[in-house]
Amino acid sequence: MSRDTPADREESIIQPDGGTEPAHEDIDYLDREVNLLRPSTPFMRDHLKIIWSSFVLWALVVFGPVTLTALAPEMMTVQTPLFGFPLHYFLVSFGAPTGALILATVYTRYRDRLDQKYGIDPDAVESTAPETGEAAATDGGVEQ
Repeated sequence: MSRDTPADREESIIQPDGGTEPAHEDIDYLDREVNLLRPSTPFMRDHLKIIWSSFVLWALVVFGPVTLTALAPEMMTVQTPLFGFPLHYFLVSFGAPTGALILATVYTRYRDRLDQKYGIDPDAVESTAPETGEAAATDGGVEQ
């Protein structure tokens, strides 16, 4: 059985599940495997929390009115007093797209906060592609 030295304990952080993991500054994210069911880095775990919670909310917003119409047609087919449309029509035609747009905005805000937390600057991303200056088929070629 090996004992941890104080230097070893400083390099890793104790996680809530009892495991240890190096601080996110010391992780080479490009060498880590991406697995949606078992995220391998703190950033991936936090990002997946945002993604899964957004997905659940999206499913409720988009499929909730349709499901409620099937389960409780008396309540969902009542005319709305403001527009005169049936409630299910109003929720599906206006509520679902508006809810999806709001969720997209909320996702971008949370993702920006997550990027700030982990020190990711999207404006400072460098291209790893070699700059040869040659024309490629994707840019329309070279005029002659």
